[in-house]
Amino acid sequence: MTQRTALVTGGTGGIGTAIIRYLARQGHRVATNYRDQSKADAWQKKMSDEGIEVLLVPGDVSDPASSQSMVEAINSKLGPVDILVNNAGITRDTTFHKMTYEQWNDVVNTNLNACFNVTRPVIDNMRNKRWGRIVQISSINGQKGQYGQANYAAAKAGMHGFTISLAQENARFGITVNTVSPGYVATDMVMAVPEEVREKIVAQIPVGRLGKPEEIAHAVAFFTGDDASWITGANLAINGGHYMGW
Repeated sequence: MTQRTALVTGGTGGIGTAIIRYLARQGHRVATNYRDQSKADAWQKKMSDEGIEVLLVPGDVSDPASSQSMVEAINSKLGPVDILVNNAGITRDTTFHKMTYEQWNDVVNTNLNACFNVTRPVIDNMRNKRWGRIVQISSINGQKGQYGQANYAAAKAGMHGFTISLAQENARFGITVNTVSPGYVATDMVMAVPEEVREKIVAQIPVGRLGKPEEIAHAVAFFTGDDASWITGANLAINGGHYMGW
């Protein structure tokens, strides 16, 4: 396998960490961003103890200038980004009639506008090299909606709209653009939900369990490989059968 440079935004979270592990073990040079230095340093040490070296760069994906600086730092230290996984995301849940502009804007900026902010600085190099892989990490709730998540569902649905347009524009340049839409995965955030609530969620999943971060990472790694060069504009739902829409 050809060694490439991969950027996974939001890489210190549960799904992001699993994606980084997978790509690093495939031999790629991997980078991620951070905003909290102390948290990032602790995470990096844990990864290093596992034998996985990750370049950490400061970067706020909701800010275009910060995203540009982040990409430039990665380019100078690891080489131009060949693989981009737009994984960073937040929630600010509340019913819409109580939702503030700040709650709406924070989620849309971090989950959706970040796709522009981070992809724009890497796309020209991919087009010049005539090779690139871009994967958006969306969500089951971007497909089916979710009570109290109008902001999150709108942003996550928008990510796939971004995917299918970008895929059409760049297909002839050897660049594939795809979406992965996880269901409920056993990350720290989900496991922090009260047990009785988790039990109700699991009861709706035909497979009968939460997903594993590694299962999401496997799908991302599949999309980023050379053998997936004829797959673009796709959305792969990984949710244990929780939602089976087309």
